[in-house]
Amino acid sequence: MNTPISAAFFFRVLLIQLMLSAGGMSAQAPGSDPAPPGGGVPAASGEGAAVGIPATAVPVRGGKPSVLRVSVTNQAWDFIRPWGKRPPFSRRAVGTVLKGGRVLVTGELVANANYVELETPDGGSKMPATVEVVDYEANLALLKAEDPKFMEQFAPLDLAPAVVGDSVSAWQLESTGTVLATPSALTTVEVGRYPLDDSLLLVYRMTVPLQFRDASFTLPVVRTGKLVGLVMRYDNNTKSAELIPAPVIEHFLKDAADGNYDGFPKPGISIANTRDPQFRRYVGLGEGVSGGVYITGVAKNGPADKAGMEVGDVLLRIAGQDVDRDGNYLDPNYGKLLVSNLVTRFFLGDTMPCTVLRKGQRVELKLKMARRSPGEFVVDPYVIDRAPRFYLLGGLLLHELSRQYLKEWGAEWQKKAPEEFLQIEREQEKLFPGGGRKVVILSGVLPSAATIGYENLQHLVVRQVNGVPMNRLSELPDALAKAQDGMHKIEFDGEPGCIYLDAQAVAEGDKALQRNYRIPLLYRLE
Repeated sequence: MNTPISAAFFFRVLLIQLMLSAGGMSAQAPGSDPAPPGGGVPAASGEGAAVGIPATAVPVRGGKPSVLRVSVTNQAWDFIRPWGKRPPFSRRAVGTVLKGGRVLVTGELVANANYVELETPDGGSKMPATVEVVDYEANLALLKAEDPKFMEQFAPLDLAPAVVGDSVSAWQLESTGTVLATPSALTTVEVGRYPLDDSLLLVYRMTVPLQFRDASFTLPVVRTGKLVGLVMRYDNNTKSAELIPAPVIEHFLKDAADGNYDGFPKPGISIANTRDPQFRRYVGLGEGVSGGVYITGVAKNGPADKAGMEVGDVLLRIAGQDVDRDGNYLDPNYGKLLVSNLVTRFFLGDTMPCTVLRKGQRVELKLKMARRSPGEFVVDPYVIDRAPRFYLLGGLLLHELSRQYLKEWGAEWQKKAPEEFLQIEREQEKLFPGGGRKVVILSGVLPSAATIGYENLQHLVVRQVNGVPMNRLSELPDALAKAQDGMHKIEFDGEPGCIYLDAQAVAEGDKALQRNYRIPLLYRLE
C-alpha cells in the first residue's frame, strides 16, 4: 500500500524549473536601469591593478589582434510611463573576433541598443556595426561591421572547451591597445542561472584578480590561443567571475549559421527530487531503482506534453543518460550536472529520447524539441528591443503584464512588486493552461476630467470592458465601440469590481490629456 504524501514534503521538495519560463539571477536584467553591470568590471578613475597574479601582454598573432573595442548606446523603454524611454547610457566592452568577420559579445551588452560601434584596440579606427543575431536567454550576440573590410585587420579565434583545473586567461585592453592577459584556472563547472531569471545553462566559474579597465563589460577568456568563454558577471569583492562557456557559444553559433536563429530548446517540464524514502515508495520507486525525479508540471502543447509525458511520471533516463534523484546526470567531462544541460545540446526539431516510470511500468518517450518565444507566454518573461504595449483610456493607464514591468520595482522586485501580479507571473501555467492570451492590468490613473474619483486606483487586473473579456490589449478598441448608454464599463478582478467612464468625456479629453501630461501618443498596441 502506498504511503500518502505528507504536506510537509512539498515544502522540502526542490523544484527545478527546466522550462516554465523563457528567461539567471542578476542584479540587472537587460533593459533595466543603467546601474553598474554585473557582466563587467566596474569602471574606475585610474588604472590600479587588483592584488594577485599580474597581467601580462598578449603577443599579437601575425600582426593581427583577435579582440576589439565595442561601444554601445543603450536606451530602455520606461514601463511605468510606457509612451517614452529612459535617458540613454553607454557601455564599452571587449569583443571577440570570430570566423566570418563576426564579433561575439554578451546579449546584455546590446539590449535596447540605439547605436553600436566597433573600434580597433588602439582607438585608431572605428566602424558602425549592427546586431546580426542575439539570444537574450543565452546572453550572446553576434555583431556585423557595416563595412566587412574593416574586419580584415583582425585574426579570428577558435573555440575550445575547458574543464575544472585548466589554466586560462581573461583578456582586457589597455588604452594603448595592448591586450593584457590575467591568468587564472577554472574552479567550477555547473548549470547556473543567466541574467534572465529562468535561463538555466552551463556556466564556468573562476577566481581572477581583474584590473580596473574601461571597456570591460564583456571579456574573453582564452586558453592556448582559443576562446574558452565570455565573462558575463564579475564580483569585484570576491574576484569571482562567471563565464558563458564554449559549449553554449558553440550551440549558439551553429544555430545562427543558417541565418535563421531558433534558440535553445526547452522540454516543457518541471521536476522535483525524490530523496524522501516515503515519497519514493509512494511513486513506485523500488529497491532496484536508485535514481529518478518526479514530474511536477507539464506545459500544455510543449514537447513533453506532445510526447505523452504526464504529471506523476518519474523521469529515469534522458538522452541516454541515467537521472539521479536530484535531477543530475554524470557528464564525462564535468561530472554531475543538472539534466537541463543535456536538453541544451539539442536543436529545435531534434528528437530527444526519455524513459519514465508510470504506475510501475517503464515507458519510452520521444520528445521533438521546441521552444516558446517570449510572446507566447501569458506573461512575457522579457520585453527587449521593442516598445511596451499600453492604452491611456481617459487617464486609466492600461498595460499587458510582463516581467519587465514587474522589474520596475528594482532588484528586489520579487518582494516589492504587487503580490497579485507576482502570483500571476509565477503561476501563469496553472492559471491559464491554454495560453494564447495576455493579462491586461490597470497600473495607475492620470487625473483628468474623465477619471474624477478614480485617482487612487492602481495595480488591478482588467477582466472586461463593456462586457468584452480582455484577453489582450489589442481587443480594447473593439470593446470601446460597444459603450452602452454613453458609458464605458470597466470590470476588475477584486475591488472596486467595476467603474464607469463617460465615453464622450473620454473622447473630448484626449487632447487635453496629451497636452497636460506631455504625452506623444495615447496608445501603442503593436
